[in-house]
Amino acid sequence: MALAGRTLKARYHRGLADEGVIMRIHGACHCGNIAFDLAWPGGVAVTPRECACAFCRKHGAAWTGHPDAAVDVRVGDDASVSRYRFGTRTADFHVCAQCGAVPVCTSLVDGKTYAVVNVRLFEGDVALAEPAAVDFDGEEEGDRLARRARNWISRVAVHDE
Repeated sequence: MALAGRTLKARYHRGLADEGVIMRIHGACHCGNIAFDLAWPGGVAVTPRECACAFCRKHGAAWTGHPDAAVDVRVGDDASVSRYRFGTRTADFHVCAQCGAVPVCTSLVDGKTYAVVNVRLFEGDVALAEPAAVDFDGEEEGDRLARRARNWISRVAVHDE
């Protein structure tokens, strides 16, 4: 699925004085059971990362995150959400058991939750940079967690509706 060259129709909001213009992006799984609202820092390109692992490839996921972003994840029916872990077992892929989509992935690093969101579940047209291919195979667990703390969304709220 080509992501580059899409037009921007996301809503912009004036954030706190120190945050400037914030782009608000809504996303959800196909049935809407897992939805998210992403507050993306103004002037920062939304750059998807296509992970080379079998799980992400088989689900067609392209992830994005930024340490200055914030995400509010809402779950309609928690009993219909599967949290899948594999490999180092340091990340939870939130899979909707109703429709099979994977909108968000979270990781607990030093007691704080970080997240990335799947850009392929954005609603509306959002300008996206060309996807970057990434491969984390062989990355040591400590390095992996440090990378997430540096690059993933740092303000994360996950709650039931």
